Amino acid sequence: MRPIMPWLCHMLRAAPIRRDARHRCRRPPRAPAARPVRESDRPALYAARTTSRHEQWARLRHLLWLPPRPHGEQPRERVVGPLELFYDLVVVVLVAQAAHHLAGELDRHGLGLFAAVFALVWIAWLNGSLHHELHGHEDARGRSVFLLQILVLVPLGAFIPEAGDARGAAFAVDAGVLFAVLALLWLPASRGDTPEFRRPSVLFVTGTALCSVVLAAGAALPADARVPTWGVLAVVYLLGFVFVLGRAIPERVVGFSVTDALAERFGLLIIIVLGENVTGVVDGLSHEPTGALTLAVGLAAVVVGSGGWWTYFDFAGHRLPRPTRASALQWMMIHLPLTAAVAAMGAAMVGLVEHAHDGRTPAATAWGLCGGTAVVLCATMVLAASLRVWNEDIGLYRPPARPCVAMAVVWVALGALRPAPLLLGLVVALGVPWGLAVAHRMAHEGEQAV
Repeated sequence: MRPIMPWLCHMLRAAPIRRDARHRCRRPPRAPAARPVRESDRPALYAARTTSRHEQWARLRHLLWLPPRPHGEQPRERVVGPLELFYDLVVVVLVAQAAHHLAGELDRHGLGLFAAVFALVWIAWLNGSLHHELHGHEDARGRSVFLLQILVLVPLGAFIPEAGDARGAAFAVDAGVLFAVLALLWLPASRGDTPEFRRPSVLFVTGTALCSVVLAAGAALPADARVPTWGVLAVVYLLGFVFVLGRAIPERVVGFSVTDALAERFGLLIIIVLGENVTGVVDGLSHEPTGALTLAVGLAAVVVGSGGWWTYFDFAGHRLPRPTRASALQWMMIHLPLTAAVAAMGAAMVGLVEHAHDGRTPAATAWGLCGGTAVVLCATMVLAASLRVWNEDIGLYRPPARPCVAMAVVWVALGALRPAPLLLGLVVALGVPWGLAVAHRMAHEGEQAV
């Protein structure tokens, strides 16, 4: 009798088939049956399973919620992420609110309010940016830190238009909460500091916390006393910041340096604020009948803003300061008046377009535009003096510095004369030093290429 077909064996026996040399079907040996779990073994198995889960969650928390990076471990090569760009855009919304209010109240009181509010916003931005640069990671903790600041910044922006009047108390309280959040952000990083960083960290966190208390307590002050208090507080805080970074940290310790990523952050803030110049022109054109004269004044104002962009990025933007603390502090601090002047220029452009048909430019608009451009030029040259290339490439930087400073003086005199908005002399005067600077740079680079 012939042997049974292998496939029939498989169907009848429901087991894998192995064939030997005689074509006989054999069932593979069965594995020994598992020993049933005893009641005494269950606690040990549960503990092992629970321990494994705890280890998995601990690893996950470690990946998503890294501890702050210690002082002295600042990454030298880092790419600016989209979260930082989003944070910068939110900050610029507050700057735009302050600039728009300045455009409607371009007088001594409005300028003082703008300076105080802008300084507080810029200090908060500097704190958040430096914290991420020194201690932050691209994880859930870093995102939560930025989100927490944004949640406090949004209502602060809503209070800015009336910060000098009806909503001054609300602005003071919210600003106090913002600086309290910043102090709490710096606190975890300071706990694990080594001895050389412990004293500077304690001073910095304490100063930020005191600033929070003073801001919140300022809500009880009269309206006319709040703005000067904010201005004095901003100046004192910046002086303390310079002392902590410049004097409190021992000279032998490298606790902070300006990296390419940080230089890019400062440059991006300048770019976004420069966009407010275009916003000011568009705002002015949208409220006036479209005519040749009005349009010409608006386009001339855009040229003024473009000149500021040329000057900054041709001579200072995306360049690192000298590797000394004094140069790094000079590089950072000079960005405050530079950025504020760019925002003030955008505010003045609204009035320039609205009064395009006047025989003389309004005094406030003339001073705002001419004074802002003068500060931009002078601040850019002071910023360039802190760069590494200032001494390495004397032929490029020194010659344009003198005409830029001289033209800044001319602009101040031009603001006092208050010419007509479309006066070609204004456009030429604003364009000449920037054009000379760019032409000199192009010629210098051409000589080096040859």
